[in-house]
Amino acid sequence: MSAVTSTAPEAPGVGALLRLWRERRRFSQQELSNRSSVSTRHLSRLETGRAHPTPEMLLRLSDHLDVPIRERDRLLLAAGFAPRHPDRSLDDADLAVVLDGVRRLLDAHLPHPALLLDDRWDVVDANAAVDALLVGCAPRLLEPPVNVVRLCLDAEGLAPRIRNLAQWAAHLHDQVRHRADRTHDAFLDGLAAEIAAALPAGGHHPSTSGPVVTLDLAIGAGTARFFSTTARLTTATDAALEGLHLETFLPADEWTRQQYRG
Repeated sequence: MSAVTSTAPEAPGVGALLRLWRERRRFSQQELSNRSSVSTRHLSRLETGRAHPTPEMLLRLSDHLDVPIRERDRLLLAAGFAPRHPDRSLDDADLAVVLDGVRRLLDAHLPHPALLLDDRWDVVDANAAVDALLVGCAPRLLEPPVNVVRLCLDAEGLAPRIRNLAQWAAHLHDQVRHRADRTHDAFLDGLAAEIAAALPAGGHHPSTSGPVVTLDLAIGAGTARFFSTTARLTTATDAALEGLHLETFLPADEWTRQQYRG
């Protein structure tokens, strides 16, 4: 009796990956050609494997296709080239200066809450004002890694205290769905599906009466109203830094401003 062997599925070649990212961005070959100044004939030859790209060509096309850093290195590896971008742990000493600078921004935002989040909405760090918002949350939800999206939606987390939960969940869904569409990260696809399950039937976004979507959170005898801003590193060349974002919260009404007066 002959032995049965199994083989792992063959990894897609660089041409197939280029075509995949072009289709994800809903670009025709003509549109990508117009943006990158690479002829449609050459693009077609690259995608079908009849031409082999240089590293510079791959990075050029990646720029126009907005390919995330980790996926750019995957393209390079598929073409037989060495990766160009580090993918360090956030604990790496080489990132310490950058992270120290970002953490200074957290403290500078006091007395208002601010968090440093990774590309999956897990908390990397937070300032002291965040602690007061988490009073009453189940300890299991505060064990690292703390995912702020799940913390907001969980019945033992912030959900019972978020007065506009449907509206805030819709806002979170937009944010996560947008990043999932850009990165095609399966984790983010799943997280977006979790949020969608918490939305009202039909997924309609509840209307808002103000100029911005606010987080309306019960605190003590009142309801604090915050609007949020997000900042990212625009010059990141390390995959670990690319997804980091600073989420800061500011008072959206006078009562909240008085509660957080420094």
